[in-house]
This record gives sequence, C-alpha cells and structure tokens, in this order.
Amino acid sequence: MLQKLLITVVLFLCSGALGLVFGQPVAPTKRSYITGDVLSIGDKKFVIGGKSGPVDIIIGEKSVFKKVSAENPNFAAATDAAIGDIVAGDKLTVSGVFAEDAKSIPALSVYFISKADLAAKAAKESGEWQRRGVMGKVTAVNAQTNQVTIETRTLTGTSNIVLTPKENAKFMRYAPDSIRFDEALASSLGDVKTGDMIRALGDKSADGLAFAAEQVVTGAFQTVAGTVKSIDVAKNEIVIKNLQTNKDVTVVIGDTSVLKRFPAEQAEALARMQAMAGGGARPMGGARPAGQGAEGRPAGGQQQTQGRAAGQGMPQGQGQGPGGRPGMGARPGGGIDEMLERSPSITVGDLKAGDIIALSSTKTADVERLKAIKLFAGVEPFLRAAQTSGGGRGRGGVETGFSIPGLDGIGFP
Repeated sequence: MLQKLLITVVLFLCSGALGLVFGQPVAPTKRSYITGDVLSIGDKKFVIGGKSGPVDIIIGEKSVFKKVSAENPNFAAATDAAIGDIVAGDKLTVSGVFAEDAKSIPALSVYFISKADLAAKAAKESGEWQRRGVMGKVTAVNAQTNQVTIETRTLTGTSNIVLTPKENAKFMRYAPDSIRFDEALASSLGDVKTGDMIRALGDKSADGLAFAAEQVVTGAFQTVAGTVKSIDVAKNEIVIKNLQTNKDVTVVIGDTSVLKRFPAEQAEALARMQAMAGGGARPMGGARPAGQGAEGRPAGGQQQTQGRAAGQGMPQGQGQGPGGRPGMGARPGGGIDEMLERSPSITVGDLKAGDIIALSSTKTADVERLKAIKLFAGVEPFLRAAQTSGGGRGRGGVETGFSIPGLDGIGFP
C-alpha cells in the first residue's frame, strides 16, 4: 500500500516537472473579464476605458468577436462579427488573461454593443421615462404602508404625490459621488430617506395624486456656493469659503465632474425668470419664503401655485440614466440640459481667486471636503436673486435658499 502511494506521488511530481519543461502551467491561469467603452482603435488593438484607467485590448489570431443586441444584452444570443465592425464609442466586454501590470489583456473573446444601438435604446427609454415618470423630493416615508410622499414641481407650482411600489418593483440608489445609473447599487424602500431626490417609472392615477412605481431611483445630494480662495491645478482641487457657513471647504474635481460657466447675459436672464416666476429662489429642500408652511404651502394649508422658470428646481444633468438613457433630469425638447450643454466648459485652471462658484455633491458627514458632481461659475445673478427675495442674510452671504437651474436638485444624470 505504501509503495503504491509513493509511486503515485512520484508520478504527480514528474508530471508537474514535465509541464514546466514544455512551458505548460500545472494549473490553468484564471480568466478575467473587463468592460468599457472603446476610446481608440489601433493596429490589432483597442483602448477601452476601465475603472482604473485605460486598458489595451490586444487582438490575436484566435480572438473571437460577437455582437450583442442593446435591446437584449444576452451573450448567449450574440451573433458572429469581425474586428472591423467595432468603432470608437462601442461598449466592449472582453475575456482574457491580464498582463502582470494589469494595463493590457490579450483578448480571447470580444463581445460588443454598438454605439448606435445604445443611442437608439437610450432615446427609446428616455421617452418612456418622460411619459411615465415622476421626479421630485422625498418629503415623507411611511414604513407601515410602504408609501413615499414626493414633492414635485412644475411651471405652475408644487404638488404632492403618494408613491406606492408595485409588486417586485426595482429600487436603485446612486453610489457616493456618482450620478451614473450604471454605477447605482441595488437598494430597497428601507433605504429611501426624507430629503432624498427621487425619480420613478410607473403609472400615475387619473387625479395625479397617486403613483404606482415599477422602478425607483434615489440619491442624497446637496448644493454649496462659495468664493474661491485658492486653486491647486496639479491636485485638481479648489478651496472655497462656503457662503452659507463662512467656513473653508476643499472641493475635489474628479474625472466625471462637469465644470461649466454661465454666460453673463444668460445667467441674468434666468435669474430674472426666477424672480418673475415668484419665489424661485427656494430650491427643493431649501429655506421657505416667509409665510409658508410645511411642504411649500402657504400658511393655512392652501396649495402653492406660484410658477417657476422652465426646468428650474428639478434634477438635471448630462450623464446616463437607467439603461444608458439620457439623464434623469432630461426633458422633452432639451430645456435646461441643452442650454447647459451649449454653455462653455471650463477647467480648474480657468478659475481664479475671488470667483464665486456653486457645486453639487453627494451628502456626506465630511463638510470640509466635497467631491463635485457639477460645478458652475458665473452664478452671481442667482445668488443676488436669493438675497433680494429674502433668501439672503445680508453681509454678502446666502442662506440655503438659492436656486441655480441645472444644479440645485442634482442627483440624477
């Protein structure tokens, strides 16, 4: 018995040695998968955007290419394709074994969804969310009835809707410092908090006061305004004096942060529109004008009916929403989003000490260091409007009652 055991051990060791001699590993190397958009195309190589930076996809003679439907992203249903079918902007999922530096991967298989198909699907789903969607601010959560009360805003004023999830409704919540739906995390009704921004897809009742939701996306966000004190271009950081607290705040600019500058005439015109709409300086969750009760109603319980500038006070943005669709704040005809898209983009280096900026960020316990989701310069007219309307506190400061189109209420791309 012992002799047979020894023979078995010797044969095992010999097989391992022979494997090394002939260049074959004893154990198979683990295959990895990476997904990202095509940034550039070279000679038998793609560069895609990975979570930790660009990754080279090396194409070999045995690399297999498959096209996946955007409507039905099932790899099992993928169809045969060729390397020439892939263009910049397509989304790839690549399998292979990473190089030691993890910056390149020889591709065994390449599955891709075309940029054009993704855009078509995004447009279709965006229209669905616009037709059957509701968005606003959570004002109450009833754990006993599994219902959420939402304050919504339209051109004619504010109203409340009671949201009830349908059976098997899907809940998602944005990851910290992110407004990308593809980075959102699985969630539940228990994660929804008062003060959250929310958007849901479903069916509204005939009277508009109730909503049956099949998809719900939430996030906790804040807006901050301040005067630039110093700029570190190398670190992509800005130190501002918070106009609401008079304390210094370090603002970190990330790869996905959006930096824009309002043209002076445009900002003045929008600020005037807010003033004409009446009470437009109060953002969702901001200070209430004098004489108003809870949830924006005038004292005595009457419904607030004051108008608002188009798009103002609602979630806006430029990123991707559910399933890659345009931003959660997208509106038919573009509105504020289109206007901001045309506004000049800036960098940290374009700012200077003394500039007044406003930014949106995820709500965190750290009030001295924030990561900007969006940052706007040229916002002085909106802050002046807040002071004039009673939201200001004099001495050059502002309360939480300022409103900046496309920025306040951010939380949905």
